Amino acid sequence: MRRQRRTLQRSAVAAALAFLLGSVGPVEETTWAAPQYTTQFELDECTLSSDGRNAHFSIRPGDKLVLEGKDDGELVRVQIRVLNQTKKITFANAEGESQTVYARVVEEREWKDGELVEVSRNFYARCEQTDDIFYFGEDVDIYENGVIVSHDGAWLAGKNGALPGLIMPGRFLLGSRYFQEIAPGVAQDRAEHVRMGLTVKTPAGTFEDCVEVLETTPLEPGATSVKRYCAEIGLVMDGVAKLIDYEIAGADD
Repeated sequence: MRRQRRTLQRSAVAAALAFLLGSVGPVEETTWAAPQYTTQFELDECTLSSDGRNAHFSIRPGDKLVLEGKDDGELVRVQIRVLNQTKKITFANAEGESQTVYARVVEEREWKDGELVEVSRNFYARCEQTDDIFYFGEDVDIYENGVIVSHDGAWLAGKNGALPGLIMPGRFLLGSRYFQEIAPGVAQDRAEHVRMGLTVKTPAGTFEDCVEVLETTPLEPGATSVKRYCAEIGLVMDGVAKLIDYEIAGADD
């Protein structure tokens, strides 16, 4: 999940939000409290699959999304492909027990004015009981002038204190808040469900039964990103970028 893609909107109050992995300690009396986001998920109760989809997110091999938009005068192009590849990941679940998953690899590529700037390989798996799709980490290559210059934002559940996050629940409930990435100090994106029942027009078509997710991170207090997902398609709007083309595996079956 690329940090560079986030559309930043600075709030008037740039107060840092407190984030403690796991339980939250005593809170002093105050007139304002930071909203809480779920950080623990009962993965020990899930049969984890590297295939399938829920209403708004796919890890089915062959699915592909392409989005484009102008950002500060630059043409941003994003391509998301679900690959026919998996990655074996071992992590500690909520019970403290070792758990292994074969996570689906979803590749994201980003270009700015035709120049490749980032490639990430994201690792997801679906809970068969709930259709929740969980996020287990990503490999990241940042490019400048065709050369890899860093791997900023890379993380993996089970390494350096990182835990699985939730990328998209099987049931979209307004007001839900949860961490998508739980890698302290590296990747801590979190989501809030803010709208549903939307109709969204993009160059690729008009889609119904869409939802809106507001993303923030305690690593960049005050920064926000708005994403819209539509039923049976997936991501159709990411900040200024809108869906221009897509392929859904098995759509003509």
